This record gives sequence, C-alpha cells and structure tokens, in this order.
Amino acid sequence: MTPAELLQQLIRFDTTNPPGNEEGSVEFVRGLLAEAGIDTEVYAKVPGRPNLVARLEGGDKAPLLLQGHVDVVTTSGQDWARPPFGGELVDGYVWGRGAVDMKGPVAMLVSAFLRAKREGTALPGDVILAVLADEEAGGDVGARFLAEEHAHLFEGVRYALSEFGGFSLELAGQRFYPIQVAEKQICWLKATVRGPGGHGAMVNRGGTMARLAKFLRDLDGHPLPVHVTPVARAFVEGIAAALPRPKRSVFLSLLNPRFTDRVLRRLGRHGRLLEPMLRNTVNATIVRAGEKINVVPSVVELELDARALPGFKPDDVIGEIRDVVGDDAEIELVRHDPGPPEPNLALYDMLGGVLRELDPDAIPVPLLQPGVTDARFFAPLGIQTYGFVPLRLPADFRFLELVHAADERVPASALDFGTDAIFSAIQRF
Repeated sequence: MTPAELLQQLIRFDTTNPPGNEEGSVEFVRGLLAEAGIDTEVYAKVPGRPNLVARLEGGDKAPLLLQGHVDVVTTSGQDWARPPFGGELVDGYVWGRGAVDMKGPVAMLVSAFLRAKREGTALPGDVILAVLADEEAGGDVGARFLAEEHAHLFEGVRYALSEFGGFSLELAGQRFYPIQVAEKQICWLKATVRGPGGHGAMVNRGGTMARLAKFLRDLDGHPLPVHVTPVARAFVEGIAAALPRPKRSVFLSLLNPRFTDRVLRRLGRHGRLLEPMLRNTVNATIVRAGEKINVVPSVVELELDARALPGFKPDDVIGEIRDVVGDDAEIELVRHDPGPPEPNLALYDMLGGVLRELDPDAIPVPLLQPGVTDARFFAPLGIQTYGFVPLRLPADFRFLELVHAADERVPASALDFGTDAIFSAIQRF
C-alpha cells in the first residue's frame, strides 16, 4: 500500500473532533502493523478513543518517537469541491479532511515504520510509533493521557518526529523547508462584559452589545506588540541569507519592530503567515449572550483563542490585550498549556541534511510553530519534538492556507517524498 493509498483509507474514517471516533482509524493502522508482524498496544482514557503504540527494536542508542494524531477538525459550514471524507485521488492529489493535518503525515510515519520492518533496517535505537487521539480538542485523552499516565512507554526517548514542518515554501525563487523546533502556547481566555439589561423595545445605547462591538473593533484594529524570539530570528535570518541583497534587507527589517508591520504588509500572503511568529495573538471565537429576542442581555461572554510566544506568561498576554481594549471587560484565564522549553537542536543538522539529499535545492530553516502540537505533552518527559513530516510541494500550492479549511488536499508525490525523508531520518538518528 502506497502512502497515498494509506491516506485515502484514513480520510474515509470520519474522526471529526468532537466527538473524535478515532477507534476505526486506529484499528485500521493496527491491522496493517499486525499483517507486518508488529505487535501493538492500545491505551484508552475513554471508550472508543484509543491510542496505539508500537515498537521496532534497534541498537543501543536512545529510542526515537514517531507520533501523530488521527482526529480532525470540523468541516461544518465549509463549501468543499469534493466530499471531505471521500479520500479521492484526483489529478495526483489526495482530497479530504486530514490530508494535511494530520492524516497525511500519519500515513508517511506509518509507511516509513512499516518499510523499516519490511526491509529489516538496522536502526540505531528502538523506534516507537504512537498514533494518537484528540489532538484537535486539547489532547487530554490522547498525548496528554499517554505522557502523564503511561510515561514508561517513552523511557529513554529524547527526540521525536511529528507535525508540523518540513513542507517546502518558495520565496524569491528559493525553496525553503521550515523544520519546527519550537511552538507557541495555548492561552485560552474569557472576556465578560456586564451592564444593565432591559427591554428590547427601549433605547440601549452604550449597553453590553455596543461595548462588545468596541472590544472587537479594538482587537481587530490594534495588533499586539512585536517580539522577536530566538527561533523566529533564526527563521528570518535563515531565509534572508538566501535572498538577493535588496530583498534580503527588506526581509531582515521584519526583526526591527519599527518596520515589522510595514514589511508584513509588503509581503502579502506570506506576511500573514509570518506575523503570528512575531507577536502574541488573540482571536475572538465564541460569543454567548442573550436568550430572548426582546431582552437586552446584561452579560456577554466572549471566548478568546490567545497564543503566547515562548517565554511569555498568561499575565503578559492579558496585559497586552488590556493595553488595547482597556478595562471595560473582565478577562480571565481558561486554559494555559505551557510550551516546550528552549529547543534542543542536536538532530536539526541531520534532518536538514536529509532534505538536501532528497532535494539539492533545499534550504532548511528552523520554524516557530504559530499554533500548538502534542509536542507540549512530551516535552516534560525530556523529549524534543521536531516538526518533520516533509512535503515537496508545487511552488504555487498554498499549503498552509488549506489547514483546517475547505478543499484540503495534498500531492501524492509529496507523500512519497516525505516517507523517504522520514525513513532516511530513522536510519541515522
């Protein structure tokens, strides 16, 4: 079974989270491993939401972890050109929810793992495969459950390969491959606006809804301050070094807060992708207010998805938000998941070398992931996760814009490229 065929089968399991329903897809992978003579173990915090763990024995070096999740985000309200759970192969692309995040990468990890078994590959150390549930809804019954309640499974592991990096990104005719070495932190917040309620037939200027509107306008119109963290600096400098001189100088100006926003606007869609690496971010995602059309609500609650840069605390983010919106709303912390510590780059050069062997034009650069991954749960066990599920993509393919969006798809050839890269990496870690 090719990586593309494996992905097609995974997509056809509707693992939208919530509720997840990962059992079918996990059992499918378990069957493939069993056919190859690989023993597996399944661990579940709640029924129907298992996590699979398998191991290939290797030499006396520290084990390497390959981990990925099979749950996906909703397709509700999205207009798809093809069925989101059809797993169709059309014009060389596999279509469906999870093609990019992260059933495509899981297909590559599983394919490389099976290849190592099939070919009797001499591995430096054991290789552990973990197929996980629940990443898209916080990871509490997935990676967090395994790392906290079954930490013995990962004894001795110091490095892992997982999402979200290794994809090609073309700028000014150069092909870069960002390798994730760090990520931001979940910092979910709730803002509450209180005020006098009343009858919907009466005038209610300046009430809770008006103040909510002002809060949202302020958030939209006033970005939080620019901060240049070490990995973001290395990313920008790594790209700039490969650009011709005029463009190099412009790109390096991203690192000067006086010019950052001007350069981001000039970079267009690439600027929108870079911006979250350079500031704490906050987006309003859920509003809860009145219950009757003729009653003005006295309380409005707004859920905020804030993401903190490495080294920042929730109070730092709340303080920056207050500087923008003032004190008109109460702001409280709902959930904070600290990110991994300072990255351990011991495998970075090896992974970059793998990419250069497969693509001589590759320029690896370290990536600060603007979102979060299950890496944050393995980090307390002393595991450095690299986002390394490589994809060599067409220059005009807007890969990052398909994450969690309609018409998610991936080139089948890119899956072959990534499987070869992962297989090469697990031979030399």
